[in-house]
Amino acid sequence: MSPTLLLTEQLISCASVTPHDAGCLELITPRLSALGFTCERLDSGPADFRVSNLWAHRGASRSDARTLVFAGHTDVVPTGPVEQWSNPPFVPTYRDGYLFGRGTSDMKTSIAAFIVAVEEFLAKTPDPAIRIAFLLTSDEEGPAVDGTTVVVEQLRQREETLDWCIVGEPTSVQKTGDMIKNGRRGTLSGKLTVRGIQGHIAYPQLARNPIHQVVPALTELATIEWDRGNDFFPPTSWQMSNIHGGTGATNVIPGNVVIDFNFRFSTECTAEQLKKRVHTVLDRHGLEYDLIWTLGGQPFLTTPGELVDAVQQAIQAECGITTELSTTGGTSDGRFISQICPQVIEFGPPNATIHKVNEHVAIADVEPLKNIYLRTLELLNAEQART
Repeated sequence: MSPTLLLTEQLISCASVTPHDAGCLELITPRLSALGFTCERLDSGPADFRVSNLWAHRGASRSDARTLVFAGHTDVVPTGPVEQWSNPPFVPTYRDGYLFGRGTSDMKTSIAAFIVAVEEFLAKTPDPAIRIAFLLTSDEEGPAVDGTTVVVEQLRQREETLDWCIVGEPTSVQKTGDMIKNGRRGTLSGKLTVRGIQGHIAYPQLARNPIHQVVPALTELATIEWDRGNDFFPPTSWQMSNIHGGTGATNVIPGNVVIDFNFRFSTECTAEQLKKRVHTVLDRHGLEYDLIWTLGGQPFLTTPGELVDAVQQAIQAECGITTELSTTGGTSDGRFISQICPQVIEFGPPNATIHKVNEHVAIADVEPLKNIYLRTLELLNAEQART
C-alpha cells in the first residue's frame, strides 16, 4: 500500500463531520513537525461549535523566499442514511478498484497527497528555495465563519506574505488532472420582505396584496443582464430560491411576502453595484420593503502565470493531458485565501461522488494526484532557485 493511500485511510477513519476534526490534525501535526514545520493551532468558535484550525509553516534559508500554501479542510458533510451505504461510511473499504468512505474525494485524499508529496520533496530537497505552508480547517462544509477566514485574518494582522496557494478541492471531472479551478464566482444573497396590508380576500380595496405588488419587480430582476461575463467567468446570474407568503388560508390576503434570492457574480461587477441596482428596481416599483444582504464571498481569479503554468506542466508530465481551466461550481475557502494571496487555484481528484452516499475515489487516481503536487513543488522551487 502506498503511503498516500495509507494516510487517506487513516483520515477517513476519523468521523470528522463539521465542525469536528475528530483527530485528523492529531495525525497530521506530528508528521509535519518531523519535517521541520512550525505548527500552530488557531482554533476558534464557541464551545459547542469549536473549529479546529492548523497553520503550519516551514521556512527557507533565503530571506526573499516565496511561499506555497497547501490548503484544505478535514471536515466532511453528514453521511446521510447509513443503511444506504454499501459499507460503514467511516470504514475505508476497497471494492472494484475504488476506495469508499465519506471524505475520499472531498477532500481527505487531497490532504494525504499534499503531505506525502511534501515529505517526498523534502527528502530530496532538504533546503528548498521556497517556503511551504499548510492551512487546514474543520469548518469548510459548514458556516465557514471560524475556519479559514479566521486564520487568514490572523495572517493578515501578522503581515504574512503568501504567494501561491493550492486548495485541494475535488475539481477533476473524468480523470485526475482534466480540470483545475483558477477562480470562483462571488456569492451574494438577499432576503427581501415586501410589506402589504392583510385583509379579507373578498374586500381587496381594504387590503394591499404584497404578492401582487412584488411580481412586476421580480419579473424585471429576472430579465436584467447584470454583465456579460468575461474570458473566465459566465455572466452574473440572479436566481430566486424561495417565496413565502400567506397564512395558509385561501380567503386571506397576506400582510407580507418573503423572497430569498442569490447572485453568483463575476469579476465584471461588485457586490455594491449589484445591491444598488436591486434597490433601484424595488424603489421604482414603489414597494414598502426590508432587504437583508449576506455576502458569502467575493469572486477571485488567478490568470495564467507561475502557479497555473506549474500545475498544468505537472499534469501534462504526470498524466499526459492538457488540463481545462474553469471557474464553474460553488464556493470554496479559496475566496478567503485570495484576499492575502495573489495566486490561488483549486485542484484535486474527480468530484462525481462528493456529498453522495458511497462517496469514493479511484485507486488509480491517488498516486498521480500526489505526484502532480510533488512536481508542482519541484517546478516552483526550481524557478525560485533560478531567480
